Amino acid sequence: MEDKTLELMCSLPRSVWLGCSSVAESLCALRCLQSLPSSRAHNQGMTVMESQNNTGDVSPKKTTVFKFGNGSVAGSRKRTSQGNFEKEKDLCIQLFDQWSESDQVEFVEHLISRMCHYQHGHINSYLKPMLQRDFITALPAQGLDHIAENILSFLDARSLCSAELVCREWQRVISDGMLWKKLIERMVRTDPLWKGLSERHQWEKYLFKNRTNEVPPNSYYHSLYPKIIQDIETIEANWRCGRHNLQRIQCRSENSKGVYCLQYDDDKIISGLRDNSIKIWDKQSLECLKVLTGHTGSVLCLQYDDRVIVTGSSDSTVRVWDVVSGEVLNTLIHHNEAVLHLRFCNGLMVTCSKDRSIAVWDMASATDISLRRVLVGHRAAVNVVDFDDKYIVSASGDRTIKVWSTSTCEFVRTLNGHKRGIACLQYRDRLVVSGSSDNTIRLWDIECGACLRVLEGHEELVRCIRFDNKRIVSGAYDGKIKVWDLQAALDPRAPASTLCLRTLVEHSGRVFRLQFDEEAIALTDIHIRLQIAGASSMCHCVLGELKADWLLAASVTECSYPHGDR
Repeated sequence: MEDKTLELMCSLPRSVWLGCSSVAESLCALRCLQSLPSSRAHNQGMTVMESQNNTGDVSPKKTTVFKFGNGSVAGSRKRTSQGNFEKEKDLCIQLFDQWSESDQVEFVEHLISRMCHYQHGHINSYLKPMLQRDFITALPAQGLDHIAENILSFLDARSLCSAELVCREWQRVISDGMLWKKLIERMVRTDPLWKGLSERHQWEKYLFKNRTNEVPPNSYYHSLYPKIIQDIETIEANWRCGRHNLQRIQCRSENSKGVYCLQYDDDKIISGLRDNSIKIWDKQSLECLKVLTGHTGSVLCLQYDDRVIVTGSSDSTVRVWDVVSGEVLNTLIHHNEAVLHLRFCNGLMVTCSKDRSIAVWDMASATDISLRRVLVGHRAAVNVVDFDDKYIVSASGDRTIKVWSTSTCEFVRTLNGHKRGIACLQYRDRLVVSGSSDNTIRLWDIECGACLRVLEGHEELVRCIRFDNKRIVSGAYDGKIKVWDLQAALDPRAPASTLCLRTLVEHSGRVFRLQFDEEAIALTDIHIRLQIAGASSMCHCVLGELKADWLLAASVTECSYPHGDR
């Protein structure tokens, strides 16, 4: 390309030479521009035409038109006269109308392929409004209201608000379809926090029902949704700020010298005590409803469902109790030393012991429990176990976490990283969170065995830990309960200083057990107050309510570690 041609091309707007249908056209146009006087090109709007004759082409002569300044770039066929164009256009339309739809499509495709880029854009702008359809309005007109409702039911709250503002017909479809009710029902099914709020505030009675006189109109659910969001924001703010109220349970038993384990639901709290008993408390009145006795050692672990309570003790036995009557249904004798932890679910139970072994049990019923397999491999007391359908996870005083197959009970891998014994862990999905006497918390990917994050902040042994999809709550021998941001902890870019959301210092002694859920938090502090003037002791249970969230924990002031040396 000549220097003058290149210089002229660089001085022109890109829309000029990009609008040409080929490189040849671009070069021809530039040569024509070079041949024109510059003053004429600028003063007369810089309009240039170039005609190319192609003797091998039977189509009409092609003329490329360029307009500069405020004009546009266009390519068009040369017209001999306006009258001939109209006649030829009418003839083409008549022939086009005679063809089949497939032939018409093929012809248009061929025609479009011969056009330049500018023409394609013009056709695209012309077709866009023709292709738009208000299907939400059109479907009810065809008697397909349910399809329109089903489509809109997949919207989130923000999109649903916007859809209501489109037109009256869209608003009618949303109202008649009770789509705000369906949105709340979907959240209650999938989010434990929503489910807990529905039960606590008793608007669950208006959900999951067909249209009856008892079901409020759609406007009720529309106004309910922002109130729920406000409650959730309040809960999150309370978690971050640690706002709570305290209540106390007076436990006057002279022998109740500490609580090692507990679990709660909406109605009751069940705790395992150092005095060998299990106590059942009313969650609302905080009164002791029942005391179960039978173990000859401290009750170190427990779990219950709607039928049975299963407990493990330092007397080396596992006992099964009727949750209603409190009657002992079964006693399992297998471990040689204290049973430190247990879990059961869906007909399977796993127990672990100070004797370094893990026992896997099949639970056909409360009275029909048989030993399936004993897992060995740890070199110190196995302090905690957890499992799901895929893996059994165990942690030990030997500083390791071991992973086993649930179906075959075969060893899978070892997670190494803690510098001292591991006292607690929880396992869910791919995530394992563990606490150790090295005062740290570690997050692990169970599939590859990698340590994802180390959380530091506790000053003594991390004794208990629980997490959900938002946060980790840990309790330690320093008497502190820490709330951590789980999502931030899983983000390697998050600074360590941003991970701890809140530290609760309500405890005056060691924290042994904790439990929390999304809908409520209660803080339980059970400790011995030794009076200087006498030998009597007084036991207190402190419940702290963090608005709509509960956290349950137990601590003792002066108590030897029940699980041996870690």
